Amino acid sequence: MMYVVAGIAILLTMGMALARVMAGPTLYDRILATNVFGTKTVLIIAVIGFLVGRPEFIDIAIVYALINFIGIVAILKFFEYGSFGSGSQDLGREDKQPEEPR
Repeated sequence: MMYVVAGIAILLTMGMALARVMAGPTLYDRILATNVFGTKTVLIIAVIGFLVGRPEFIDIAIVYALINFIGIVAILKFFEYGSFGSGSQDLGREDKQPEEPR
């Protein structure tokens, strides 16, 4: 009974995170809400695995957590730099024009 209540609470939290994704005032609020939704998905997978007696769902939840983390980092990098490809290769180039101080 306690795990069913926990599952319902997690689903309610996921609903609130989706509402924040849709109505977030800034892009970073939406990204944070997406991260919360992914974390709650990991929790709900673990609770469902426990309820049906399948402990291998924990492995699935861990893999999903890693995918969620990598995806959020990639999205943040894309919105910070504008692309996925230009990483540290451009940082040490000498032929770039220096930026003027503000």
